[in-house]
Amino acid sequence: MNIIALIPARMGSSRFPGKPLAKILGKPMIGHVYERTAACDLLTKTVVATCDQEIADYIESIGGEAVMTSDCHERASDRCAEALAVLEKKDGIQYNIVVMVQGDEPMTHPDMIKEAVTPMLDDAGIKVVNLIAQIKTAEEFEDRNCIKVVTDLVGNAIYFSREPIPTRQNQQNVPKHKQVCIIPFTREFLLEYIDLEPTPLEIAESVDMMRVLEHGYKVKMIPTEYNTHAVDHPEDIPLIERMME
Repeated sequence: MNIIALIPARMGSSRFPGKPLAKILGKPMIGHVYERTAACDLLTKTVVATCDQEIADYIESIGGEAVMTSDCHERASDRCAEALAVLEKKDGIQYNIVVMVQGDEPMTHPDMIKEAVTPMLDDAGIKVVNLIAQIKTAEEFEDRNCIKVVTDLVGNAIYFSREPIPTRQNQQNVPKHKQVCIIPFTREFLLEYIDLEPTPLEIAESVDMMRVLEHGYKVKMIPTEYNTHAVDHPEDIPLIERMME
């Protein structure tokens, strides 16, 4: 199997401009994500997909690979699909699985890639996987930057939301989970996904995976035991530095 990890990154984040090159423990955040992702031995290669030359220059300065993409993409999946086409032409091969790793997850562990990809290797019927983790604090449950998810009894997503779901009532008895943005697609489904019409709930929630659900496909959710925290605002960095130390 040819498995590629693509890390979409751009400087123009509305909540945190310049986020990919923000320093965490002295290293740009995108460097942490790239090096931790590339350490997974299941991967054929790891590439950063960006529309910003300064990100590409940094990744190349640490011996990594970057590919330039359009600056018009609103969804990370669209950026990854463009990068995939460029890289397949350049490399002269076809990748079977495309793992999208968000560039604001500096605590990504190489084994998290394995956790997400292994179910697809075991079951050819799985088109897309997300990792899922427990929400441990009330603050995280209320945070709109934390994407909450509820699943059915066999681990397929029912709904994703930035709102506190499934309920604020009887919280001690209700599992509360969040999406962890390591998302493997089969190659064919990534290309199919970007051709699907954007959907009302995808737009309302600003969650890519809702497009999959609204068009009637399944998203397999796989638990991870690794502790992780995304960077959404500058004030997240001191917390993440303490966690990483």
